[in-house]
Amino acid sequence: MKLVGTKSIEPGAILAQSIYNENGIVLIAKGMELTRNIIKRLNNYGITYVYIEDDLSKGIIVDSFISDRVRREALNTVKSIFTDIKNKGINNSTFILDKKGKELQNVIENLMLETKNNEKPLSFLADIYLTDNYVFHHSLNVTIYTLAIGVKLNLPNQKLMELGLGALLHDIGKIFVDQDVLQKPGRLTDEEFEIIKEHAQIGYDFLRKQMDISSVVAHCALEHHERLDGSGYPRSLRGDEIHLYAKIIGIADVFDAVTSNRVYRDAMLPHEGLEILYSGAVNLFDKEMVEAFKKSIVVYPDGISVELSDGRKGIVARQNKHLCDRPVIRIIYDKDRQVDTPYEVDLSNVMNIMVVSVLKD
Repeated sequence: MKLVGTKSIEPGAILAQSIYNENGIVLIAKGMELTRNIIKRLNNYGITYVYIEDDLSKGIIVDSFISDRVRREALNTVKSIFTDIKNKGINNSTFILDKKGKELQNVIENLMLETKNNEKPLSFLADIYLTDNYVFHHSLNVTIYTLAIGVKLNLPNQKLMELGLGALLHDIGKIFVDQDVLQKPGRLTDEEFEIIKEHAQIGYDFLRKQMDISSVVAHCALEHHERLDGSGYPRSLRGDEIHLYAKIIGIADVFDAVTSNRVYRDAMLPHEGLEILYSGAVNLFDKEMVEAFKKSIVVYPDGISVELSDGRKGIVARQNKHLCDRPVIRIIYDKDRQVDTPYEVDLSNVMNIMVVSVLKD
């Protein structure tokens, strides 16, 4: 299967990976022919990339990092708790998280086990969901990315549990801000951005009143937008004034935000999201944590077309576990001519050759 941009799909292409709604129900099944109307719907929903069947990429298989069961259970728990809190209101929800503590713990434990036991690098491009509430999926994705960083940093299980809970609840303040502003399909005004920024303080104030939620978890909500150089919010903290967990969550939060499908802008690919993190390494983000994150994720997803430094072009066939930016490439073009028989180049064995660009069309 081949990863392609939805804006470049031709009618008649065959979908290779199903597309789901936020409840895990298949909306467009794999094997379906993509008509002009379906392609238009995908673009209108903000779906930037999909997998299609392709003769040149036959045999390339893309698997989900997190099992469907664990993802569905985690998402349903997050959705249920957040919706219950929102419906009861910020002043009447004091004991909800206390009562739901066991459910939250189970979610973190399951995600942690799958993250630690999965030998593959992390990618969500195989899992395409259409959702009306970005916060639910974002909270789950950030938790998984955060746990992956924590595992790479060799944090003990107790700290991973605490870190995971902080990540899962980092954006809980957003359910209390103006939803019209939060869901606005376009660029925010300065005034609207100030409203959105309030979610960090609101989330902290809410969580610190929960009897079974630690102060550290509450500070994850407060500090995940703080940056090393003091340019973040809400308190303009610097360096080690920011809690370790909040530094990690901040990296995962930015990466998921820029690589997620949104109606008002195209999702970035993983290597583009990493470029943003690296451009802020030292000044905004902890460099060691960014490096740990890079080692955890798929930089060039399976099925994507790339150009190598020697001019050859091909499709990413599979990943190398310990060299996430040096996958195995199925060569299709050499000197702009299609080869008679595609062959593979393992970039982990030829260190003088590297991926120089991703071919999106």
